Amino acid sequence: MSDSPFALSLTPAQRWAIMGAIILASTLYSTTLLIASTLLPQMQGTLAATADEIAWAVTFNILATAVVTPMTGWFVGRFGRRGVMIWSLSGFTVATWFCGASDSLGALVFWRIAQGALGAPLVPLSNAILLDSFPRRQVGMVTSIFGMAVVIGPVIGPTLGGFLAQEYSWRYAFYMLVPVGMAGVTALQLILPRDPPAATIKLDWTGFLTFAITMSCVQLVLSRGQRLDWYESTEITIETVIAVLALFMFLVHSLTADKPFLDLKMLTDPNYALGLVLVTFYGMLNFTPVVLLPSLLQQYAGFPDQIIGEILGARGVGATIGFFLAMFAGRTDPRVGMIFGFSVQVISGLWLMSLDLNVDMTTLALNSVLQGIAVGIFWVPLTIATFPTLESRLMPEAMALFHLMRNIGSSLFISVCVAEIIHAQGANYSRMTEMITPYNKVLALPWAMGAWTVDTLPGLAQMSKEINRQAAMIGYVNAFGFYTATSAGAILLIAMAKKRQRKVAA
Repeated sequence: MSDSPFALSLTPAQRWAIMGAIILASTLYSTTLLIASTLLPQMQGTLAATADEIAWAVTFNILATAVVTPMTGWFVGRFGRRGVMIWSLSGFTVATWFCGASDSLGALVFWRIAQGALGAPLVPLSNAILLDSFPRRQVGMVTSIFGMAVVIGPVIGPTLGGFLAQEYSWRYAFYMLVPVGMAGVTALQLILPRDPPAATIKLDWTGFLTFAITMSCVQLVLSRGQRLDWYESTEITIETVIAVLALFMFLVHSLTADKPFLDLKMLTDPNYALGLVLVTFYGMLNFTPVVLLPSLLQQYAGFPDQIIGEILGARGVGATIGFFLAMFAGRTDPRVGMIFGFSVQVISGLWLMSLDLNVDMTTLALNSVLQGIAVGIFWVPLTIATFPTLESRLMPEAMALFHLMRNIGSSLFISVCVAEIIHAQGANYSRMTEMITPYNKVLALPWAMGAWTVDTLPGLAQMSKEINRQAAMIGYVNAFGFYTATSAGAILLIAMAKKRQRKVAA
């Protein structure tokens, strides 16, 4: 693999300065991915919104990110990498400030949309710039360091944001990001080299609009499906039909247009095509425990918020260890690292399936570390195996689609797991309460009942609460089973990946 002309034009000091500025920008954006989920209860009370209304603050942010991320390649071709990075981070920082200053639900949703749209190019473009700035022999190390920023950010955000919200107000969880954003903009202005003059590139509006409609409808279905009982809802049915029709129009147009919005010819590269599939699996598995564990531990196991934050923080420690190990494995066959990473996730999933509501903090923290190690080890070989044979001019567009599939995988799998938890909890509660009846002779045996009683209303209420806890735990165990099975299934796909190529197209 030959080094890019841009990498050859930089000194080592310039490369590391670029890495520092890029990582600051991408970490800032990734920190906000899950931070709003932690703040929803406080925001709901302050803005006098219903649970369904306040959820739009998360849903529309995801929608905006999904729509704008694929435009990264066009933005770069039109305005240059430096301009896109600086203006994207500047707009994201301003929108973050106004998120904290919002005094109504409408204002909050508007600025969350702006936050997602303006910040969407940061992560894929940061990844593309770093891969283009360093010699190919350092790709493993660079990808490890960048991966830590992408993975650890969503762990830091909810932990630190939850602390500030508890001590002060939910607004400070947004305000804390503004000084960091200002520092990042200054660093990018001083460090990123100027791009050569860019040619005027027309946007393929047909391709963009059909793709945007597809992504919007898909994200709405995934975000609102569970609350609206999926296809029992007219809204979900209509959104699904529109998504299918828009996707069909997008594919037909992209395959027949001279300069489509997304060049689907990238998918003819077998390494890149398989990489998209694997990064979707990666997205499905990456954030699922981070989303599911807090609700389980808080509502059913009685863990305080501070302890939950420390447990999630242990995942960041594991990710750091995993990325550090991946630096030394960068020269080996990428398939080995990917198989090892998914294998560790299988182990962590089996461990989660064996837990009950009496689990202690140490066990959860160790499992969280194991999850982080798996994520860290897998990301580096995945990136190395996906992009070596793609042309350099396609990198911003290819990287945008790569990260988009990661986000779609996360939304899809989290929706499936939440649906399973709710379904299993209701079904098992019904089955177990059928046994609480005067005709069940076991309930009359003192050594079988212990301190439980069904002779009084308080006793029945206490019994009902415990049955609900156990029924919910069954649902979470089933979700962790999906997590484990998906990890095992991904291992089978890795055997299809080809070894890293030694030559790359000019």
